Amino acid sequence: MKIRVFIADDHAVLRSGLRLLLNGQPDMEVVGEAADGQEAEQRIPATAPDVALMDLSMPSHDGLHAIRQVSRASPATRVLVLTMHDDPGYLRLALSAGAAGYVVKTAVDSELLTAIRTVAQGRTFVDLSCDPDRMFADPPAADRNRMRPPTGPPDQPLSRREREVLTHVARGFTNQEIAEQLKLSAKTVETYRARLMVKLGLRSRADLVRYALDHGVLTPERSLKP
Repeated sequence: MKIRVFIADDHAVLRSGLRLLLNGQPDMEVVGEAADGQEAEQRIPATAPDVALMDLSMPSHDGLHAIRQVSRASPATRVLVLTMHDDPGYLRLALSAGAAGYVVKTAVDSELLTAIRTVAQGRTFVDLSCDPDRMFADPPAADRNRMRPPTGPPDQPLSRREREVLTHVARGFTNQEIAEQLKLSAKTVETYRARLMVKLGLRSRADLVRYALDHGVLTPERSLKP
């Protein structure tokens, strides 16, 4: 029997390329597609695929919300995340939400095909470029203060808008996407991001993701609804 695969991604060109790749395999067939999280939540249970390829950053309901919903509504479907994010923070969120595998979009075709076959067999697949060991390993003591986000709350509490921007950034939305959802200008969003970096003592988006996870701003149980 062929592995029945569902593709959920908001980029039509990527979906088309994936459909050609998968349908060209003797042991796979694409049985459905969705362009956003809400559509994926509705169509995956209806088609009952063996594997659902799921992006994390999609319009409507984001990928994490969709993973949780699909896991409940179609428990026989194994969700394989296919994303641009190679940070362990996203990997940890996806696995906690119920994903069976995680592959970065820069992976070669053969790795993606291996991942699909692996999760279809009931096993877990993690793209090694994500360096999953970093999810649990602490850096050397000399580097902890430099590398890790603050362990306590910031000296100045975050405003409601700052928390909203932090949540959206940590979930992988671009400045323009955040601006559209929060009805702000992209420049204003960029200003909020810079302010967050200074206030929290952080240096990168990866730091923001880890901070959001560690402080309950972003958890698998909380979904982002535009």
